[in-house]
Amino acid sequence: MASPVARENSRRAAVKKALDRHKVYVTAQRFSGGTYQARVLVDGEAYWVDEFRLSQLRQGLTPAELELTPATDD
Repeated sequence: MASPVARENSRRAAVKKALDRHKVYVTAQRFSGGTYQARVLVDGEAYWVDEFRLSQLRQGLTPAELELTPATDD
């Protein structure tokens, strides 16, 4: 059985991990030819990603780890 101090330390670690993770904001979505793309904003930079990459970003991977290139403004 975990002590109250250990439980509190575990909770604080979980909160810190969540706060340190980058935020992913979906700013636009488009559906074309049966495919989905989302324009996301991560740490001040915009990217176009598919559904799989969006999932990976939300799991905590960084755009650099996914080798994403910033979106160009149309």
